[in-house]
Amino acid sequence: MTMNRTRPAGRHDARRPEAVPAQRHRTPRRMRPHHWFAERLLAVLSGQRPVHWMLGHTIGEAYDQLAELAPTTPLRTRGTRPVIRMCRGAQPAPGVVEACASIAAGEEVRAMAFRLEQGPDLRWRCAAVELGNTPMRTR
Repeated sequence: MTMNRTRPAGRHDARRPEAVPAQRHRTPRRMRPHHWFAERLLAVLSGQRPVHWMLGHTIGEAYDQLAELAPTTPLRTRGTRPVIRMCRGAQPAPGVVEACASIAAGEEVRAMAFRLEQGPDLRWRCAAVELGNTPMRTR
């Protein structure tokens, strides 16, 4: 019995399957602390999570600032769930990150700024948070 090595049994056309290039699996980079904190702050300030969720992640007046802001849920919107459009951070000194984020919900965009400080245990904690006062509309 002779075997046809050009095509599998039951296949009648002579075409060969196209070679599929090997895909590199990208390992996601570890999330930067300011991105992680922006997500957490958004969850609290939009009413998705309670303020005490940030207890171990804040120092100084930051928790008081959150406790004052959160009851009014300044980032809560009707209908569209708010998302972080952009988040950038700068490191003005070792162990300090000052960050800003733009939060979008539908056509409204709000600004949020916060400061992170790294403790002796190398954990990042939020030391301050501020929100832009007036929501802006995108065009």
